[in-house]
Amino acid sequence: MFEKVLVANRGEIAVRVMAACEELGIDTVAVYSDADRNGGHVEYADKAYNVGPAPASDSYLDQTEIIDVAQRAGADAIHPGYGFLAENAEFARKVENADGITWVGPSSGAMETLGEKTAARSVMQEADVPVVPGTTEPVDDTQEVRELGDEFGYPIAIKAEGGGGGRGMKIVRSESEVDDALESAQREGEAYFGNDSVYVEKYLEAPKHIEVQVLADEHDNVRHLGERDCSLQRRHQKVIEEAPSPALDSDLRNKIGEAARQGVRAADYTNAGTVEFLVEDGEFYFMEVNTRIQVEHTVSEEVTGIDIVRWQLRIAAGEELDFSQDDVEIDGHSIEYRINAENPASDFAPTPGALDTYRPPTSIGVRLDHAVGQGDDIGGDYDSMIGKLIIDGENREHCLARSKRALEHFEVKGVHTTIPFHRLMLDDETFVSGKHTTKYLDQELDDAELDDAVEQWGSESEAGSAGGGSSTAELAVEVDGKRFDVVVEDGLPKAPTSGTDATGSSGGASSSGSPDVAATGAVTAEMQGTILSVEVGEGDEIAQGDVVCVLEAMKMENDVVASTSGTVQSVSIGEGESVDMGDTLVMLE
Repeated sequence: MFEKVLVANRGEIAVRVMAACEELGIDTVAVYSDADRNGGHVEYADKAYNVGPAPASDSYLDQTEIIDVAQRAGADAIHPGYGFLAENAEFARKVENADGITWVGPSSGAMETLGEKTAARSVMQEADVPVVPGTTEPVDDTQEVRELGDEFGYPIAIKAEGGGGGRGMKIVRSESEVDDALESAQREGEAYFGNDSVYVEKYLEAPKHIEVQVLADEHDNVRHLGERDCSLQRRHQKVIEEAPSPALDSDLRNKIGEAARQGVRAADYTNAGTVEFLVEDGEFYFMEVNTRIQVEHTVSEEVTGIDIVRWQLRIAAGEELDFSQDDVEIDGHSIEYRINAENPASDFAPTPGALDTYRPPTSIGVRLDHAVGQGDDIGGDYDSMIGKLIIDGENREHCLARSKRALEHFEVKGVHTTIPFHRLMLDDETFVSGKHTTKYLDQELDDAELDDAVEQWGSESEAGSAGGGSSTAELAVEVDGKRFDVVVEDGLPKAPTSGTDATGSSGGASSSGSPDVAATGAVTAEMQGTILSVEVGEGDEIAQGDVVCVLEAMKMENDVVASTSGTVQSVSIGEGESVDMGDTLVMLE
């Protein structure tokens, strides 16, 4: 077994991996950016090293620096968690080639094959796994996309080869939308995954999203741990996941599970992974393989009693799976609720800020995977997740009842969260009956219901309290990039203030002091983020509702639109620039 593992990630998944390491007697090394100096994963680890500035491209995605830190720290393995470099075959290969370091995950070759969606489709077709009609080669020409639209019939989906979670996927409902959709999918693929290659497939209108958790070792053993239902999504982002699926009968469940094993074996895959399917009208189709641990792996752990992350480490260390497929039993039901710093009443817009109050629920049937505490900041540099609430019960009905109790006692103030949305779903007839599809939230849920839920159960930003001061203060310092905690007697000197409010915000005006006042005609940023594209130039005539730029915040693209018609007087931003909440982007006259 390994002696020391570097976790190349942050937040709750980093802590989750470290917990598994701790149980196996393995020391842990955290990496962190300047924005995460006081992050929960940094506190949890045995050692921690700074790897760069806040932008992920300069820190968590810096492959050379992370491998260098692993070598300096004496780590003999690297676990990537999910996101960032977790599905980057190039990084996996570099780790494999690094002296004395093991990659905790599938081989770079398998990642390369299955990580590219067209290659994965080919593998599955050869293994007799049903696939959605589409291309098996990348597409880069608008005319080719139009021809495929004619062949398959609209709507079609243009998908980034390295994509996932809805990023890099554009739905095309008519020929007139092809040009913009292809450009956008390619741009997102390059921005998020460093790969602008895309493919096209038939778009199913109302499927269930079913995924199968698999484990495969280096001794030719492949097991599946049942399925998860991830159909409740908004903008193709999962928000609630559960195991098992309420929509499958035993026959379809067995067929999908065996298809997942068959496909994984054909790809010569090892370690943990997820095979995703779309199910419609009793038929199932392969969609993609996620070559990593999933956010929602928790519900599979709860219903099978199998520690998936622990097995990732054991498989990477060369151990053999010690249970058969027949040994895997599904006991009870489990649901995961993603608790994000987002406002459901504002199209789930991210709401970075400070957790002025943070009191998660406890008691029987409750699991919480998180890396935050009261007073911590949910910044705008990364995704908006605060934590994951996982509930288990004897059956789905029992699990839903426990969920109501847990969510009612989940108190968060300082930022808007998705808690009101989750509570709304527990009274929603379609969700409770298990009949929801991937389109339900975006096409059928009434926005007024979300507004009412946030008004009834939501939290608002509160001004922070100065408190009563302490005679000592803890301070994190860095020496040669390594983090140390020191205690300063008599506290720290207070920095001079300039009269501006320093409290958190819930995504609108400042919560105390003078609010920001935008100049008449100004289009301003509603959140911190990065400009992906600028859609207007000086002198352009635009109408109310026209997109002036695309702003990426917390890993989501957001169209910034004009609230009034006018002529563009000036453009204050450019592609790739970072902006803060309230910054003027475009001036209209």
